[in-house]
Amino acid sequence: MKKLFITIGLALLLVSPAADAVKNPKREFRGAWMHTVFQDQYHSQTTEQNKQYLRDQLDKLKAAGVNAVIFQVRPQADAFYPSKLEPWSRYLTDGGKAPVPYWDPLQFMIEESHARGMELHAWLNPYRVTGSAKQLPPKNHLYYKEPKRFVKYGGQIYFDPGLPENRKFINDVVLDIVNRYDVDGIHFDDYFYPYPKEGETFPDKASFAKYGKGMAIGDWRRKNVDLLIEEIHDNIAATKPWVIFGVSPFGIWRNKKSDPRGSDTNGLQNYDALYADVLLWAEKGWVDYLLPQLYWELEHKAASYLTLVDWWNNNAGPRHMYIGQDVSKTMKLPDLAPSSQKSQLDHKIRLTREAENISGNCWWPGYAVTRNFNGVADSLSTNHQSTIALVPTYPWISDKAPAAVRNLKLTGNRLSWNADATVNKISDPVKFVVYRFDNDRINLDDPSAIVAVTRDKKLTVDKEGYYVVTALDRVNNESVPSEVVKK
Repeated sequence: MKKLFITIGLALLLVSPAADAVKNPKREFRGAWMHTVFQDQYHSQTTEQNKQYLRDQLDKLKAAGVNAVIFQVRPQADAFYPSKLEPWSRYLTDGGKAPVPYWDPLQFMIEESHARGMELHAWLNPYRVTGSAKQLPPKNHLYYKEPKRFVKYGGQIYFDPGLPENRKFINDVVLDIVNRYDVDGIHFDDYFYPYPKEGETFPDKASFAKYGKGMAIGDWRRKNVDLLIEEIHDNIAATKPWVIFGVSPFGIWRNKKSDPRGSDTNGLQNYDALYADVLLWAEKGWVDYLLPQLYWELEHKAASYLTLVDWWNNNAGPRHMYIGQDVSKTMKLPDLAPSSQKSQLDHKIRLTREAENISGNCWWPGYAVTRNFNGVADSLSTNHQSTIALVPTYPWISDKAPAAVRNLKLTGNRLSWNADATVNKISDPVKFVVYRFDNDRINLDDPSAIVAVTRDKKLTVDKEGYYVVTALDRVNNESVPSEVVKK
């Protein structure tokens, strides 16, 4: 049955209007990556210009239906926030110095995202220190104090993943963020061991000799990454168990020619090239979601989106599965014949929504959405993400719903209510969902009835109707509705 959704999806494309074919779900991860690596705008703008720029980006993402922002705060072993462990990022300031006038981009993005009812996931790259042979870390970087902990490969500098002290350091960086900031998630992308350079061997001979303990080098490298992922998960869970940990791997786990369990593809493999056994991480419960980057067209010869979305659906494991979508590839290429649609957007979203184990999408890059590349933001806001969606729950963390809000009142155009904190911070009511209905038949399963998701305990409403409010806890469990008020 699982493999039928591709055929069914194509058939629906040919007979149904795009807006009606697949109803927008109430629960769906709708993410957008905002990378800072190689982004010159943050360095060239003033503090106030950066703040205004980011507000504008968030406004446009919200208008396009995005509910989770993945903001890169550690692009190259540096920081878009004040850190005692690492210098300020070269993509924000010069020489590892604090910005002037001073500001904290991570704290700013948390506050501004939350003010718009969106989640903020802090995105870190674990091992990369420089992005090219021409770059050097700032003078106050750990690289100069303990150079033996680093290796050079392809002209770039990396933490040696084989050293336990490096694994501990990366854990410390993550926990520093989790302890100090109200982030909703920690996010790693696809860069573990670096992408292979032709004719060059990764220089970890010394650490392998010291710690390999008779293992094959590929198994040892995978074990190093496994330990990092497991330890980060366990440390987050012990510190703030409601903070989600997600990984966005390269889109191929293994090819079928390498492993019968693999996909019918012919491309670079996470398992063999990047030493990232991402399926194991989901099976062990070390991640809360996987977000594979399926950046290919529907019928790519080596790595077909059609093939891979089906494969990841069938291999989702016990954790959430979301799909990374490349905006440019999706919007520039026409749909498959005999469809006459000018982009592959509808088809790709359709496939993820018809797949029983896939719970959302994430847009790469978010900047392409905010500049409305080939009309993507228009399509999302008027069709595919036209209704507000709640982020999926994480029942393995908690499945206990928060208490209902109290004392819902309407004073003029202002709705207000009360909500009580609990002794269990996971179940604290931190967000509120406001619904509006034309009559007193309340149906919380209807996403078109959602007016807003807010962290305030008040909302101005203009339209007549019947209103109820529910509470969401830190992992998006929803309470029963409040009493009804009529406007």
